[in-house]
Amino acid sequence: MVNGWAISGSLTVESALDRPDLLADPVAKAIAALPDEHAARLGVAAIDPDLADTAAFCETYGSPLEASANCVVVAGKRSGEERFAACLVLATTRADVNNVVRKRLDVRKASFAPMDTAMALTGMAYGGITPLGLPPEWPLLLDPAVVAAPELVIGSGIRGSKLLIPGPTLAVIPGAEVLEGLGR
Repeated sequence: MVNGWAISGSLTVESALDRPDLLADPVAKAIAALPDEHAARLGVAAIDPDLADTAAFCETYGSPLEASANCVVVAGKRSGEERFAACLVLATTRADVNNVVRKRLDVRKASFAPMDTAMALTGMAYGGITPLGLPPEWPLLLDPAVVAAPELVIGSGIRGSKLLIPGPTLAVIPGAEVLEGLGR
């Protein structure tokens, strides 16, 4: 499904399997580890890294905002143990960190992980963090609307490209959990 993405706007989409140079290393490895029927459906497109933020990206490349999803890293502590999760929600919503994610992590308080921590733990660039290639012990929390989307634009682990992925493919990523009420 590399060609024919309805959400691609003016992007030139190529097979993610053929362009590991457009992916952060952990992302390329995660895509290569996906079952062939899923990995072959992922596209990647080079973009201007200064336009990686969702609003600027959508405006410049003509990709619909409602077809973009953002991945955020959330942290919390319980009995001195720091716990992390990644959350993927549509760009038109926000992750319910204070209620839904906090309860799922079983922590007293949850908040967005500091930028330096998120980058160090994921091996990805801030503004490019994506659900593919995350630390295997982290849960990947997905809003149901993300999994139901026929096509999405997400980060690629770097600021210089975007991944195009069918929403249902996200549910096959190891550690993925669909969590009702995640996106608000």
